[in-house]
Amino acid sequence: MSRFTGKVAIVTGAAQGIGKAIAERLAADGARVIIGDLNEEGAKAVANSLGNGSIGTLCDISDPDAVTALHGLAEKEAGGLDIVVNNAAIVPFIAWDDVDLAHWRKLIDVNLTGTFLMCRAASDMMRRLDRKGRIINMASNTIFAGTPNMAAYVAAKGGVFGLTRALATELGKYEITVNAVAPGLIASEGVLDSPHKEAFGFVEMLQAIKGQGQPADIAGTVAFLASDDARWITGQTINVDAGMVRW
Repeated sequence: MSRFTGKVAIVTGAAQGIGKAIAERLAADGARVIIGDLNEEGAKAVANSLGNGSIGTLCDISDPDAVTALHGLAEKEAGGLDIVVNNAAIVPFIAWDDVDLAHWRKLIDVNLTGTFLMCRAASDMMRRLDRKGRIINMASNTIFAGTPNMAAYVAAKGGVFGLTRALATELGKYEITVNAVAPGLIASEGVLDSPHKEAFGFVEMLQAIKGQGQPADIAGTVAFLASDDARWITGQTINVDAGMVRW
């Protein structure tokens, strides 16, 4: 498939897991992918495996200068930007009684403010270059499930949900769509190496479709939202969780 031939995509947090699967899917569909990740070596390794002139680089999405540099790289090396996938996040598992202000601020800085900074830079570039772009944010089904031991994370992702809706309204007149994907528990490297993996049994009981979700399951939804097939969809958050949350 070549539906993204000639398109340039930025995917953050794509050195592994869901982000890597998204980058692979977009590249397989023809996009040139710019990967920004704190793991610079991993980002470059994934980019090298993608082909299409893809690039991997160091980027901390909570740092405004780093976000500006990432978008500057996309314009300098690839000529602009058509798709941005705001996937990078931190997902700690911490009880409410252990949540202090430093933890709260860190989660908000990365998961919400980082998404804002990326949306700001991407939407500015898309409008300046007259691109009818696609902005895809990563929310989480935890905002609907009220998942315990993740209060700051859930609050940040709830903010992403609201930001997505507001930006869709603001950017619609430029034919830039803004949507979000809300994954359930996914068998990514990060999850399998963390306490989150202990929740698979409980989560599966709540799912309409049984089994463990894979990163590629999220990538397919992202690719659809990035495509021309989704040109009439904006301001939406799509749960991709085997029907764990039904609303």
